[in-house]
Amino acid sequence: MRKVALGIAVLVLLLAGVVFTVPTIVDGRMNTVTHPGPYAASAKASIAHQALFVADLHDDALLWNRDLLQRYDRGHSDLPRLLDGHMALQVFATVTKTPKNMNYERNSADTDNVTMLAMAQRWPPATWTSLLQRALYQAEKLHKAAQDSQGRLVLVKNRQAMADFLKAWTTDHKRVAAVLATEGLHPLEGKLENVDRLYDAGFRIAGLTHFFDNEVGGSAHGMEKGGLTPFGRAVVTKLEAKGMLIDLAHASKPLIDDVLAIATRPVLVSHTGVAGTCPGPRNLTDDHLKRIAATGGVVGIGYWDGAVCDPAVPSIVRAIRYAVDKVGVAHVALGSDFNGATRMPFDVTGLPQLTQGLLQAGFSADDIRAIMGGNVQRLLLQSLPPV
Repeated sequence: MRKVALGIAVLVLLLAGVVFTVPTIVDGRMNTVTHPGPYAASAKASIAHQALFVADLHDDALLWNRDLLQRYDRGHSDLPRLLDGHMALQVFATVTKTPKNMNYERNSADTDNVTMLAMAQRWPPATWTSLLQRALYQAEKLHKAAQDSQGRLVLVKNRQAMADFLKAWTTDHKRVAAVLATEGLHPLEGKLENVDRLYDAGFRIAGLTHFFDNEVGGSAHGMEKGGLTPFGRAVVTKLEAKGMLIDLAHASKPLIDDVLAIATRPVLVSHTGVAGTCPGPRNLTDDHLKRIAATGGVVGIGYWDGAVCDPAVPSIVRAIRYAVDKVGVAHVALGSDFNGATRMPFDVTGLPQLTQGLLQAGFSADDIRAIMGGNVQRLLLQSLPPV
């Protein structure tokens, strides 16, 4: 019996080892680049890049079983690589639910990939059944990384903190500001008071939907693809009252219309493409580009195939040029979707190649400063809570 028991124990340990290594394998296979680094850029582009305040509106690194402070050879970013890429500000999003067989056309909310991922990554048991707890746990991961970073990663929650960071960054670029966002508001679990829970945990950007319709409204990839629900209208009002920015990435067209009809503050789209260069269910029409810009908001252009059709620098620059021509340079930014189960042209250390692409496309130095981060800096200084 002892031998049998020992054999069972060994088998359990082996199975556990397999289960716990699966997330690392999945991470490595899903967050890839078309070309591995190091990434070359011209001397002119490299010098220009080092003078920029670079900001990115969407990174899903918190979903994966990585320490933000450590350098990895998988995925698209971590703090050492953010610093190598001269990133000054990164918005980190929390992913709490994705449907099985996820696609761009039509998904229900009946299944969930993240449950098994949370278990395999040994997240706290509370996260196995609660979407709110998953968001709060990922927020805690970001807080802890900032706390342990010796000032290199700074969580920004208000205008004063943003202004303080900018002052410090001007004299020492070896630091990155972090802003916390949620990808979809299903973590509210249908309760308006959970907006307060997210705010208190440091969330300052709220994506309304992800790959399925939720209690707030329709997704561009959902079954119904409807507009704001009555609950969603109450949520939008509360988000604006608390000074949280509304993110329309992944929103259905009716949802975008409904939000723009009632918004009183700038609205952003953290990571997207434009239909004018890459047609797709979630890529913005010219009309939506113009109406989002009219709120004073910004649109973050992504790097992956669903956003720009071909994950390559010329395609990203083409989408940026199109958006700038439609709504003006003040409303266009970067929204990579790093670590979002995406294939990218580079990891974050390759950002000088994007600066080079913008230079080669004839953008002025002022335009490049605005696109690469100045517009995000301005939006946050205007729209975050004062203190």
